[in-house]
Amino acid sequence: MRKLFGTDGVRGVANTYPMTTEIAMQLGRAIAFLVKKQVPDKDHNPRIVIGKDTRLSGYMIENALASGICSMGVNVLLVGPLPTPGIAFITTSMRADAGVVISASHNPFQDNGIKIFSRHGFKLPDEEEIIIEDLIFSKKIDSLRPVAEEVGKAVRIDDARGRYIVFLKNTFPKRYTLDGIRIVLDCAHGATYGVAPHVFEELGARVTSIGVKPDGKNINQECGALYPDIMAELVRKEGADLGIALDGDGDRLIVADEKGKIVDGDQIMAICAAEMLQRQKLAKNTLVATVMSNLGLEHAMQRMGGKLIRTQVGDRYVVEEMRRNAYNFGGEQSGHLIFLKHNTTGDGILGALQLLIAMKKKEQALSEMTQIMEPFPQVLKNVRTEKRIAVEEIAGFSDKIASMEKNLGATGRILVRPSGTEPVIRVMVEGEDENQIDTMACELCDFISKLAGC
Repeated sequence: MRKLFGTDGVRGVANTYPMTTEIAMQLGRAIAFLVKKQVPDKDHNPRIVIGKDTRLSGYMIENALASGICSMGVNVLLVGPLPTPGIAFITTSMRADAGVVISASHNPFQDNGIKIFSRHGFKLPDEEEIIIEDLIFSKKIDSLRPVAEEVGKAVRIDDARGRYIVFLKNTFPKRYTLDGIRIVLDCAHGATYGVAPHVFEELGARVTSIGVKPDGKNINQECGALYPDIMAELVRKEGADLGIALDGDGDRLIVADEKGKIVDGDQIMAICAAEMLQRQKLAKNTLVATVMSNLGLEHAMQRMGGKLIRTQVGDRYVVEEMRRNAYNFGGEQSGHLIFLKHNTTGDGILGALQLLIAMKKKEQALSEMTQIMEPFPQVLKNVRTEKRIAVEEIAGFSDKIASMEKNLGATGRILVRPSGTEPVIRVMVEGEDENQIDTMACELCDFISKLAGC
């Protein structure tokens, strides 16, 4: 059983276990110990990058993490508020030995989290997270205390934001500009507020920015990728060509077409995969997505002569599958888009740039390009529980699912899974008849609520 790590790092309500300063310091010590053990060159002084989003609690967690790392004789590079993919980039660009992100992504401000990148910019696999937990709870490293000149120090990297902006602009072909493109950009009062507007404006776009005034408490508050309706309405009002909504840590993207219609990660993946297939740049003609991706995406890939491979939910599992089999593009319906040619993790700004490149090449409006995929009706609902539970242990659950799947037939799917970041059971029902799947989803949620004692 995991004690700290979930689907995407450690996460919880800030200043409440496990997101306490005490645990953050111990995590820092364990990460530093692991890094030192993996460094082959004894003359090399290890360094760990720490970045964060705009949450109020980021300050205290940042200090605790840095203290733990320094106490193990490892130096810290503090980059301040920067998107999660920006921290992955800085980690590899500066040849650091690890990167740590303090963020709860799309969650409200009172939550926070800690995610860890390896020196190569990839999120740690389950095996290494288990090692870190063991180091903390076994207290194996409590007695290891470097002293005097052997302790580490922390320094600030003031130009990290500028480095990341340059990197992003360099992923956009120099023969293209965004001149004449009107964009509504929602940064969710999060980590992209000081990056994204500059990227799109410097490439020539006319940008209307919202969600760029973080106060520590308004991150993701009815804005950004989880609440794209305000952005979409502003697209209609201003006659923009595109709306871009990012989440609090900038690793996911939801857009709106010029008519203000929301376009999710599946549709963006279909458009970008089609463009890559046409140029014979999609490795093995394969797109990697998760079990949550719409059946319509799978059918679209088949029509285009490609194929879709699914993983469990979580962008790091998508990345692991991509690396394992040398695929180069994948993502999630929620808007994580991974272009391994450019970056090692989901990147909302980078994803938007790749979509804009496809639009420029096709010389089509986004509403036309989305017709490449016809989504199946899909209903998503959440059942909040008092604590995390295993749904398969609910009495009668398997029989209930089997009965519903029989009614759906071959053109539908049911997926029930616990959230990896909060005490919630997520229910997804997909099929051709919208009324049928909505009724089924509600029935299944009621079934889980009653028998799970919610």
